[in-house]
Amino acid sequence: MHSTGHPQVQAAAAFARDRLGERGEGAVATVGVVLGSGLGHVADVVVDNGGAAVEYGTIPHFPTSSVEGHKGRLVAGSVGGARVLLMQGRVHRYEGYTAAQVVFPVRVLHALGVRRLIVTNAAGGIGDGFVPGDLMLIEDHLNLTGDNPLVGANDARFGPRFPDMSDAYSARLREEADKVAAERSLALRRGVYAGLLGPSYETPAEIRMLKTLGAHAVGMSTVHEVIAANHLGTEVLGISCITNLAAGISKVKLSHDEVKETADRVGQAFSGLVLQLIPRLA
Repeated sequence: MHSTGHPQVQAAAAFARDRLGERGEGAVATVGVVLGSGLGHVADVVVDNGGAAVEYGTIPHFPTSSVEGHKGRLVAGSVGGARVLLMQGRVHRYEGYTAAQVVFPVRVLHALGVRRLIVTNAAGGIGDGFVPGDLMLIEDHLNLTGDNPLVGANDARFGPRFPDMSDAYSARLREEADKVAAERSLALRRGVYAGLLGPSYETPAEIRMLKTLGAHAVGMSTVHEVIAANHLGTEVLGISCITNLAAGISKVKLSHDEVKETADRVGQAFSGLVLQLIPRLA
């Protein structure tokens, strides 16, 4: 198992900076984006407009994804005059990685200059009136994975031993997202995201429990990345694409194909929102 410490993060960042041409003052990207299942289209747009990409597998110490719908490359480019770094695909705790390995890429983004991070995911809808295709601004989360990426000795170069999580999803950035959505006549839901370990989908009983706990959407990612980002002092904006209704709410059996299909369908509205947000957050 590869190490995920500060020297490894710096080595990965140096390699990525070199490969992506992220050198000099003008090249430092302050905005980063993590693109979830089926939501990689934003990165394709950046690459098509002259951006550069490097495969995860070539970056030292970087974890690689085995999940369909996750391309697995780091993309650098410009959107509306703002430099941006995008992770096209992520790794998950259920793939067998440790929580520290899952957040390694977020720490690399920070080492590359990212101070505002947009995290996105495909999620199951639990909230009343939620339908597949809705976009939900994450107001807060429930980490129900039974794990935390900060377990073990704390490296003060990343952040404090006990980081504050009271504004884990920045209220300031949510306001910006609301403004952009209004300009685009795009309805944005709001809610709490429950992060579970996976990879099996939740049972109807578990969904009833989550609803009682105040969750509006459920997924198998994001929470560890957001904890690590807050530890680093990075401001976070979270957006869930509701790709299906969770077990017991929908009469249909859940499948990853359904998740990818809905994400593809909503892709354009989602991409437009994120691409317009990037220069605003920079």
